[in-house]
Amino acid sequence: MEIKSLIVFIGICIFLILEFLFPKEKIYFKNKISRISKNIFFWLVNIGITPIIILPISIFATQFELHSLFKFNNSIMNFLFHLIIIDLFLYWWHRFNHQIPFLWKFHHVHHLDETLDISSGVRFHFGEVILSALIRSIIIITFNISLINLLLIEAIILLSSIFHHSNISIPKKIENILSKIIVTPSIHWVHHHKRQSETDANYSTIFSWWDKIFGSRSNFERKIGMPIGVEGDTEQTLKKLIFRPLKR
Repeated sequence: MEIKSLIVFIGICIFLILEFLFPKEKIYFKNKISRISKNIFFWLVNIGITPIIILPISIFATQFELHSLFKFNNSIMNFLFHLIIIDLFLYWWHRFNHQIPFLWKFHHVHHLDETLDISSGVRFHFGEVILSALIRSIIIITFNISLINLLLIEAIILLSSIFHHSNISIPKKIENILSKIIVTPSIHWVHHHKRQSETDANYSTIFSWWDKIFGSRSNFERKIGMPIGVEGDTEQTLKKLIFRPLKR
């Protein structure tokens, strides 16, 4: 757990510095402090529920041995296999969050952010986080994913989310190369376009190839100043965001 926290802390510091020094676009916030406070609130709540809800679920799942399949003697191969399996799960989980109305009630909160930066990468309703942990436990049990691998993969997932939500300017040639393997800001910003057709595309989390494989990659290219958010909806107060999933 300490290693995971250290990796995440160092990664966040690096991305914060890069976003401050090399922003892709200049964003003029109406209520910058209020917006970031809302995003950080959800992050802190999710940090708070991790030791009492998320971690116990994960520990139980990693210790529950249903069979002896999917175990490799090579630790690196084992880790890479687990990483790919979890990332594939995240692709479908994310896609289902958009396609199933009940799940969208929670994920909607993430998409109501009307601009993107590093803080957007940690803005997830705690209900969505708990549901994700419960469903993910099935994948953990099925593929015998170890706790150490899971914690390292969680660190990669969090840093990936922070990175592709960020407003960091990356030279086009470098981003074009990176985007063939991993999800970059230009790919994920399109997913947050206010137009519904773009919102319902680009679901990948770490590796970018899932959208190409499953036909959900958008052909739209990120443009400076394009509208971010949810079509037909607007950002809400913190109180409304918390109770948003209960809204009919």
